[in-house]
Amino acid sequence: MLKTFFVFFLSLYGCLALQAKSRPNIVLIMADDLGLGDLSHYVRKETGKEPVFETPTLDALAREGLWFTDGHSATALCSPTRYCVMSGNNNYRSYAPWGVWGTFRESAFVKGEATLGSVVKDAGYRTGFIGKWHLGGDFLDKKTGKLFRGDDRRDPDTTVDASKYVANGPKDCGFDYDFTLPCGIQGPIYIAYENEKWYPLSEDSELVYLWEENAINPKDVSDKGPGMGDSAWDTRKIGDLISSKAVDFIERQSEEEPFFLYYCSPMVHIPHVPPAAFDGQKIRGATPSLHLDMVVELDLQVKRIVEALKVKGVYEDTLIVFTSDNGGLVVDADTEKAGHDSSGLWAGSKNLALEGGHRVPFFAVWPDQIKPGLTDELAVNQDMLATFASLVGTHVPEDQARDSNNLLPLLLGEDGFEQRDFLVMQAGSRNELIFRKGDWKLIIKSDPKLSFFKPQNLFNLRDNPYEDSKKDLVRNPEYKGRVDAMLKEYINIRNSGVRTAPYNL
Repeated sequence: MLKTFFVFFLSLYGCLALQAKSRPNIVLIMADDLGLGDLSHYVRKETGKEPVFETPTLDALAREGLWFTDGHSATALCSPTRYCVMSGNNNYRSYAPWGVWGTFRESAFVKGEATLGSVVKDAGYRTGFIGKWHLGGDFLDKKTGKLFRGDDRRDPDTTVDASKYVANGPKDCGFDYDFTLPCGIQGPIYIAYENEKWYPLSEDSELVYLWEENAINPKDVSDKGPGMGDSAWDTRKIGDLISSKAVDFIERQSEEEPFFLYYCSPMVHIPHVPPAAFDGQKIRGATPSLHLDMVVELDLQVKRIVEALKVKGVYEDTLIVFTSDNGGLVVDADTEKAGHDSSGLWAGSKNLALEGGHRVPFFAVWPDQIKPGLTDELAVNQDMLATFASLVGTHVPEDQARDSNNLLPLLLGEDGFEQRDFLVMQAGSRNELIFRKGDWKLIIKSDPKLSFFKPQNLFNLRDNPYEDSKKDLVRNPEYKGRVDAMLKEYINIRNSGVRTAPYNL
């Protein structure tokens, strides 16, 4: 399948371990813009407050699994994190170091290199991707017949053929089946694809230029603007649709082959347009705000997946990992009035270099294999590639997935886990970079061209976990040596291209 990528079982010990546990199914669920404070379990456990909403399914999974209290998204923004998770690389290794990839932009994945889907597929798993993609891809220009690399946003005369991907969608990342929303619910575009072909949302659906005046619900056309869309697009129905597709995927799998489902819910990204109800439970108006209504809907999507696993009789044989693509949103007025903070106790929010921008819900559940509890080990959601490769017995060459750490020994309570010596991350559109070493965190300011690297903040997360600006040490003369040394090390790491995660596969 992949010319430069090859598969073999790592060792006799690894084979025996897999046989003893059997090869579990794998379900990776990544929410969109979900902060730590958006789980009622976290609110009760960490803030001492009573939540104004409930997420019973996610709470139950969190209690059953291993929770990473120092768990992070790869970046503080959606699209770059999705690249990191899929490739196991930091975003600066791609052609677009800051992201974000629009629907018609060139794929950042290198043919022949490992992806999240390929490392599992190559071990004999059936693989499925469902939900938000936001990683570009190839579509044709109807006028020229060549690849379309334009932007149809606010262009009613666009010439893109939006009826199908011609390459570089989920299939080329190792997924046998996909049900894809190129931009989630935020648009543009407002189209669903099944196996990379347009999936009409109604019998009389047409591909049209979708804007406020012809949309079923004008609020569906987000701040990202109008663009190509299905004439029947209705964001209120998307959660029901994609979670139904996830259930169908699980039900279709045979007992002879294990499966991997990567479910990328577009909830709780804006626009916040919750359905009236979901599986008989009231959603719209069930909480103090539209944002929290969407959180409740997300919980019910996950409930469908968990129940499908149980009905099929494979829940006990499935590793479930839950995470988010970045930290929580800046809350709206109704959410704020209710006293809810999506970032929980952490400073900052989505797009920011502060902890609230990238410290996210992150836990793993595998009944009878992963002991429930907490771990303060540093982990990033891009670690899933190396972790899954180790679990299924796929070898990843050392020069690929260079920033993905194998968490499997930690999850199973076995010897062999190697801690990160440091963590290299980035925030979002403000061109902020992050270098974490032990308890020390240096935030570095740059520009789109990376023409300079200027120390912006220095925090000791042991003494100042919530990043009180009054305790920022970056301009304290006593810490100048540390600032200079960390900045130099960060630049050397980037310029040299070295791995930033242990190679323990």
